[in-house]
Amino acid sequence: MSVHYTLNLRVFWPLVTGLCTALVCLYHVLRGSGDARTEPPEGADGGFPLLKVAVLLLLGYILLRCRHAVRQRFLPGSPRLGGHSALSPRHLGEPSLDILLESYYEHEVRLSPHVLGHSKAHVSRIVGELVRAGRARGSPGPIPGGALALAFRGDFIQVGSAYEQHKIRRPDGFDVLVPLRLPPLVALEPRSLGAEPALAPAFHGCFVCALKAPPGASGGHWLRDCKAFADGFCVDVRGRRHLSATLVLRWFQSHLQRSLATVRYSLEGRCRVSLTPGGLEQPPTLHVLPCRTDYGCCRLSMAVRLIPAVHLGDSVFLVAPPLPPSPVGPLSELPGGLRADALWGVNTARQEQKLLSWLQERAPPGACYLKCLQLLKALRDLGARGLDPTAATQWGRILSSYVLKTVLLAALLRQGAPAQGWDEAHLGERLEELVQFLRDCLLRRRTLFHCLLGPGGAAAEVGPLPKVLREATPVDLLATFDRQARELAAARLLSTWRRLPQLLRAYGGPRYLARCPPPRNQRPQGFPEDEP
Repeated sequence: MSVHYTLNLRVFWPLVTGLCTALVCLYHVLRGSGDARTEPPEGADGGFPLLKVAVLLLLGYILLRCRHAVRQRFLPGSPRLGGHSALSPRHLGEPSLDILLESYYEHEVRLSPHVLGHSKAHVSRIVGELVRAGRARGSPGPIPGGALALAFRGDFIQVGSAYEQHKIRRPDGFDVLVPLRLPPLVALEPRSLGAEPALAPAFHGCFVCALKAPPGASGGHWLRDCKAFADGFCVDVRGRRHLSATLVLRWFQSHLQRSLATVRYSLEGRCRVSLTPGGLEQPPTLHVLPCRTDYGCCRLSMAVRLIPAVHLGDSVFLVAPPLPPSPVGPLSELPGGLRADALWGVNTARQEQKLLSWLQERAPPGACYLKCLQLLKALRDLGARGLDPTAATQWGRILSSYVLKTVLLAALLRQGAPAQGWDEAHLGERLEELVQFLRDCLLRRRTLFHCLLGPGGAAAEVGPLPKVLREATPVDLLATFDRQARELAAARLLSTWRRLPQLLRAYGGPRYLARCPPPRNQRPQGFPEDEP
């Protein structure tokens, strides 16, 4: 994604005014401190008064602001919008949807590349020191060390929207995978649960990992040799020992706390760090706070989720599964002898990054794939305004960032590469198509399958995938939610899209756009009136 820098006039002109005022004050101080200062004759002006200078600078600032507002409102659109007029043809003087989207994107959505780059570099340095310290310490868990110890592999993998160039608003949250190294005597046999008929849809994307002997190991000796590891990190499922995500996560949090104590002193000069445990099901969060002696330009408080990951092969990892997005009953009552603490989720972030890069490489110059995804996230956030906490939580779970990214990938893969018509001149049209596609997934097709799991995934575009993923049952990301929840989400999505011009005027962009009265009956076209 190409990045660009824009001049923020709301900061630039006040800064120029303050600088000029400071120079005038300095000039008068230097004049007054001269030893050989001559008194002006009686009745003569003793110099240009400071008050006049300040008034002139203030008038110049007001005139320049008015000139900028008039140009933005009445002149044709910029080349970035393809040369289209900034005026709506039906409502003279009203900004078009493209102008409103562009203004909202620049002022409320787009991250500063400078700040984002500094934040990622800061996170990389801190996590790198923490992981290296954890690797050097060895395993303090149920197995003190040796050939059967669980340990850090020594590297870390940055995943999520901040590293895929579609994060919005603030660079204050990051996800980092911390790969673990299994003992040489331990091998895993992962199995997808998508074909389990009695299992709730929320768990169809989960996996279980049974222990097995590595090639060349004899069964009896292997069971005896790896007993210590199995007792510390495994549970019994259907008569076999399975690696437990809960026990691994508990060890991981304890090991991180000890590693953080090792590096805390060396980090005191740069930042303050603390670790918040995530409980038995969620990974811990590393909080990074700027210290008082840090005079850097990007003094942000950041939260970094450190996710323990077991390498499955070909840059695919098993991680602790997220909590079910809707009530599915007690986790201890899973059918078929399954145990909740033996469930694992799959993380294909690196493969998804390859898929996004593959699409970007084949896209025409100036394609706005990721910009549409950012605006789709912003549309979701606008739709959450006014909802009570319970409804807002459900809305955010149904339209999660991962679901919205899957919508974009599915829409692009349906069109084929290179997809045409994705230049910024058609930004509003492409965003409307994504909203309509998401609405259809919620109402008509009622399905939105994972892009990489199953035989119909996009494995050919991202390279080889482990066999267990290629043969897995396709996972519907919306199957967890009942029909009523999907219909309510679709209705809210459609309502938000219809009110989008008014919402953009009210919540974003320059204040002169907010003063424009909303046009009557203005609504983006493309949806029938009789549907929710």
